Formats: sequence, structure tokens, C-alpha cells
Amino acid sequence: MAGLWKSYQVLMTKYPWSVQIVTAGSLMGVGDVISQQLFERRGLNHHNVQRTAKMMSIGFFFVGPVIGSWYKVLDRLVVGGTKSAAVKKMLADQLCFAPCFLGAFISISGALNGLTLEDNVTRLKRDYPDALISNYYLWPAVQMANFYFIPLHHRMAVVQIVAVAWNSYLTWKVNKM
Repeated sequence: MAGLWKSYQVLMTKYPWSVQIVTAGSLMGVGDVISQQLFERRGLNHHNVQRTAKMMSIGFFFVGPVIGSWYKVLDRLVVGGTKSAAVKKMLADQLCFAPCFLGAFISISGALNGLTLEDNVTRLKRDYPDALISNYYLWPAVQMANFYFIPLHHRMAVVQIVAVAWNSYLTWKVNKM
């Protein structure tokens, strides 16, 4: 395990953007597999591989690039590693970024699932409030620790580790009928 972590760190140093995107997409896929197997109890014979691929594509093309860019912008907007700076970053992240990100995530997943605009709006009205409230139970504490203790180039990894559980919840939420 230590060797794997060291290899990850070397790759993060050489190719931070690519590694963040690949990590985000891969862990979105892991979250969907956990959702389908543990929450929905589909079993391997009924696993929806196409759904897992869609969730991975959301990770590769939306989650990874957007969150990676957001952390860079946030680090330029709020400079420093003090407790005060960490609180400011967490508040900006949770009050400005998270609500927009969740709405976009739910909308993108609906569009990839073939929902009409009207159906997507209905899903947003149904799922967005619960997802945002659930977000506020988990992410403020994670982000406080992340912004205070973790260097910028490792923040995405910390978020993605915690996000395996979060992604499992989100993929269940956006894929239930």
C-alpha cells in the first residue's frame, strides 16, 4: 500500500491535472458500483455497466476538471494556511460552489440518462434539496480539514477518498426512479 501511495504522489507531482481527472472518474465508477451492489442489491448479473460508464464519464469530464479548477481558484482567492483562511475557503466552497455543483451534477446525470428538460427539472426539485442537506452533513468538516492540513495538489485526492461514500449516495440518488 505504501508503494502505491508513493507511486500516486510521484504521478501527482508530474501530472497533477491528469491524475486528478483520472482519480475523479475512477472513483465515480467505484461509487456507482458500491451503489448498485450494496444499496440497490442488484447483484453482478444485474449490474448496469452502462450506468457505471456514464457515472465515470461524469467524473472524467465534469467532476475532475471542475473541482480541480475550483480548488486552484479558491487558493488564489483566499491565500494562506491559517484557521481563518480554512474557514473562509470552506464557507466559499459550501455556500457558493457546492449548491451550483450539485445542481449541475444532477442535471448532467439526468441528461445522460435521457431525461427531457421537464423531467430533469422535476428531478431537480425532488432530489436537489435532499442532496444539498446531505452535503452539509458531510462536507463542511471534511473541507475544513482539507483546507487547513492538506496541500493544494493533494486536496482532490482527499476529497475523492471521502467521495467514494458520497458518490455512492449521489449515484443512488440520481439514478433512482
